Amino acid sequence: MYRILVVEDDEVIAKTIRQHLQSWNYEVFAVVDFNSVMEEFARVKPHLVLMDIRLPFHNGFYWCTEIRKVSKLPMIFVSSMNDNMNLVMAINMGGDDFITKPFDLNVLTVKIQAMLRRTYEFAGESHMLEHQGVWLNLSDGTLTYEEQILELSKNERKILQTLLENPGAIVTRENLMMALWESDVYVDENTLSVNVNRLRRKLETIGLTDFILTRKGIGYQIKNGS
Repeated sequence: MYRILVVEDDEVIAKTIRQHLQSWNYEVFAVVDFNSVMEEFARVKPHLVLMDIRLPFHNGFYWCTEIRKVSKLPMIFVSSMNDNMNLVMAINMGGDDFITKPFDLNVLTVKIQAMLRRTYEFAGESHMLEHQGVWLNLSDGTLTYEEQILELSKNERKILQTLLENPGAIVTRENLMMALWESDVYVDENTLSVNVNRLRRKLETIGLTDFILTRKGIGYQIKNGS
């Protein structure tokens, strides 16, 4: 089931969109705290975002830019601010389409269906993992943190993916070796240590010190909290 995040401060419009799209079997989430849109984005992990322009704290262009730093998911602007300047800015900032308020819910649904089909059914789904502001793009193996981007090797991505999929838990060395080489047999444990240490050094270059913790005799764990 596709997940849609609605970034709309008009509660009536947000509720109407949510109820209509839910009738089409979409999971729909509406942002409530407009100072924490990225936190909600990370929690929901949506397949598509509907973005208003005029919002509390920061406008939709700001949040579009923030989302584009970590994801290429489809984004549709839905706004009454439909002059040429805002239309051009919406697309230039990373929006994929623009729907003018007031709008027909059936037109909105058709546009969403077409965009989801083009993005995921034809091109394959893009996956993201997030933990405390660290974003791992599983599609291209890049890591983003505080506007800094790291290119990860295949092994580095697999290590980080396995740890991020188990936040707060200790991942055993055996499980990490299985994730890396699909076997914990005939693999020197020092090889795993070398890979983890190489990843740690790379993370330190963008300020992520002690992001991966060693649990002696057991395995590794992602740092939780500050």
